[in-house]
Amino acid sequence: MAEKGSGDVKNIYLSDAVPGRIEQKLCQPCLSKDTQTVADVFCSTCDEFQCKECSNVHTTHAFLRNHKLVNAKEMKTKQVSFDMMGFDQCNEHQEALKFFCEDEKQLCCSTCAIVDHRKCHRVVEIQKIAGRFTFRSSSIQARLLKVTEKAKLVVENAKSSTEQLGQDVDAISLTIRRMQDDVNKTFEDLKVSVAKDAESFKAETLNKLTKKQSDREKLVADATKSLETIDNVHQNGTPSQQFILGHRMKKQVRELSCNVDEECQSLETVTISFDFDDTMKLPPLPISYYVPGQLTLKCSSPEDVKPITPLAPIVKLTKITCIDVKLTGDDVEEPLYSGLDFLPDGRLFAVDNKKRKCLIYNEKLEKVGSFQLSYTPQSVVAVSEEEVAITSADPCKIDFLRVSKSNDITLIRTCKVMTQYDSICMKDERNFVVGTFDDTRPVRMVSLSGEEKDFSINFPNKKYPIATSASTYIRNSDKVVLADKNEHTVYIYDVKNNTRVAVKDDQIKKPCGVAVGPSDCILVCSNGTNSIVQISQTGRVLSSYKIDMELPYSVCVSKDKSIIAVTNNLVGVTNLQLFKVE
Repeated sequence: MAEKGSGDVKNIYLSDAVPGRIEQKLCQPCLSKDTQTVADVFCSTCDEFQCKECSNVHTTHAFLRNHKLVNAKEMKTKQVSFDMMGFDQCNEHQEALKFFCEDEKQLCCSTCAIVDHRKCHRVVEIQKIAGRFTFRSSSIQARLLKVTEKAKLVVENAKSSTEQLGQDVDAISLTIRRMQDDVNKTFEDLKVSVAKDAESFKAETLNKLTKKQSDREKLVADATKSLETIDNVHQNGTPSQQFILGHRMKKQVRELSCNVDEECQSLETVTISFDFDDTMKLPPLPISYYVPGQLTLKCSSPEDVKPITPLAPIVKLTKITCIDVKLTGDDVEEPLYSGLDFLPDGRLFAVDNKKRKCLIYNEKLEKVGSFQLSYTPQSVVAVSEEEVAITSADPCKIDFLRVSKSNDITLIRTCKVMTQYDSICMKDERNFVVGTFDDTRPVRMVSLSGEEKDFSINFPNKKYPIATSASTYIRNSDKVVLADKNEHTVYIYDVKNNTRVAVKDDQIKKPCGVAVGPSDCILVCSNGTNSIVQISQTGRVLSSYKIDMELPYSVCVSKDKSIIAVTNNLVGVTNLQLFKVE
């Protein structure tokens, strides 16, 4: 019978490590009952040591009689049972793996052997072939070590990426804080800069207002004194004195009346404001580059003050010089100067639409420089002392060219745009006003970096074919001028009020080029009357100057408003003329 005792269920050997003591094997079924019994036999099928009493089941049950029993003492070693972590289980049927199919080189449980491998010829029990198998762990271990090392690298990479991500997020916050500090400093500088300019505007304007006030007070004093004199002579003077005073006063009253009328026409309300631009430029550029706005001094007439007498024309043109632009060399196309503008130093820059050229003329209209283009230019505007911008419709772009003092022309950069542009002028230091064609937005804005924007103007839903419209911009009053050649009309749009004035007159026929002249008047090439028409900002036609040129087409004004250049589009007789403004 089995003796009960305390012992480790897993331990199938009884040994106190005393020298000379023989190691005894214990019955495993008894150990499962917390009883230590010396084993008598080993069942290779059950794969366990058993005592005589526990092994009797092999004779009791018929299905166990084929198990092979051997004397326990003949078994030299027996590995300790351990958990295989599921490796000895069939993944599909969750049964013990007992067979091996040598045909398909697969481990099988009983169900796999019967169901999946019944047609295979070599399905054997694992315990029968296990002795023939040599387990080569070194190669597998080496591969596992490599896998482990790679896995560690993956883990380290993930850990490093996590740390880097955290650092990047912190860096973004730090960058934003630095930007915030820069922006705060920018606005502090802006506040100081604008305040300084505003004070300067204020001082300059106050001086003018003080002088005007003094002049107007003198008019009041003169009129008051004259009234007192008239009253005194009327009451106390002799008829002769009254007669003399009446004649003398007529002249004085006429002079006072003219002076007062002039003052009434020049009445204005002076306001100052600061409006932010749509874009901002941040440090480290100089403050003049990134000031996000512009200080504007605006003078506007009160609505209830109407002009008493028409203003006299302020522009008189005197021709200085003239040249004929002729075909030269291998030229095939007739020249057509579709764009003109003066550089700040007085040189005239022209683009030849037909010959695809840029040309530079001096004050005597002597050609001093030229540059061949690879596309058809439309118009040109001087951007700075030595830089011009040229529009092109095919491809749609704006080219920036450097014009050196020695009259060398080089391409600086190109801005690609989405719209076909014809005329071009400066809106401010960072933006252009451009005229379009084949687009329902006849006039648009483009920044020096190529960003395109629309005016807040309700333009008519109309497309202008090429060479049927021209535009310019009056910066001081924020007005857009659009010449409609086919309608014989010049439109003046007030951007701030979104209002429009249409100027039609017998002196305006097929208006082409337009430019802003002295005192912000509008100069228009009247192609059908061979004249330059002068229009006020309010839409009044002030004058029409006949020029010795057929079909005037383009006009531009020098930066100091003292010289006007005009060219035409008459086939075979292309002229270029300069006029002095008086």
